[in-house]
Amino acid sequence: MWRVLALLLGLMLSAPAWSEKITAAADPYPPFADPSHPKQGISLQIIRAAYATQGYTVEMHFVPWARAIAGVKNGEYDILPNTWWTQERTAFLLYSDPYMKNEIKFIKRKGDPFEYKGLGSLTGKTVGIVRGYGYGDEFLNAANFNRPEVVEVMQNIKKLVLGRIDLTLEDEVVARWIIKHDAPNLLQQIEFTHNALSTQQLHVTSGLKNPRHKAIIEAFNKGLATIKANGTFDKILRENALK
Repeated sequence: MWRVLALLLGLMLSAPAWSEKITAAADPYPPFADPSHPKQGISLQIIRAAYATQGYTVEMHFVPWARAIAGVKNGEYDILPNTWWTQERTAFLLYSDPYMKNEIKFIKRKGDPFEYKGLGSLTGKTVGIVRGYGYGDEFLNAANFNRPEVVEVMQNIKKLVLGRIDLTLEDEVVARWIIKHDAPNLLQQIEFTHNALSTQQLHVTSGLKNPRHKAIIEAFNKGLATIKANGTFDKILRENALK
């Protein structure tokens, strides 16, 4: 019996004292955050690998984006796994180092000659957006076009094809993945602009009201550096055909 107790005591002493669970929340954003994927998407693979080096596990909750960001802001969840930077969000979120990027392009109906050439080229347009997404303050504050909101990207794609909006926008990799899996016939009815609105870096963020926010973000930054140094980061990219 004493040997069993000694073994258990040894395991307890060897386990890192800071080992604990982190809760994450976001909406489905394939292939970065994907509830249908066994590993829940590229972002979750990277984040879990980074946090594992620091003794943390990550529990993911898929909820609408507006609920996710509100939940992290008030401390219900610990992190948003894939956040774009906006000045407004720095008032309530602490940002990690960036770990990937999205190229945000406009989506139009096939045959539409529109090409994005700055915010002025959107004058008079109706551009569908997703509630709570961080498209950038300049875009969100512009007064020369309309921005009706929905809660999911696919809603905007369907509205676009039906002629209810002129344009929508999304990371091209993400949009193609979503359409391919939800309504592949629509891929033949849409096109992407050559020019992007912006290139958005992906960050992990934690709410400033969360008493652990500094430790959580510092742990991710350290873990990210570790998995980049040991080859795990590049291995994840190769597994997902991104390198």
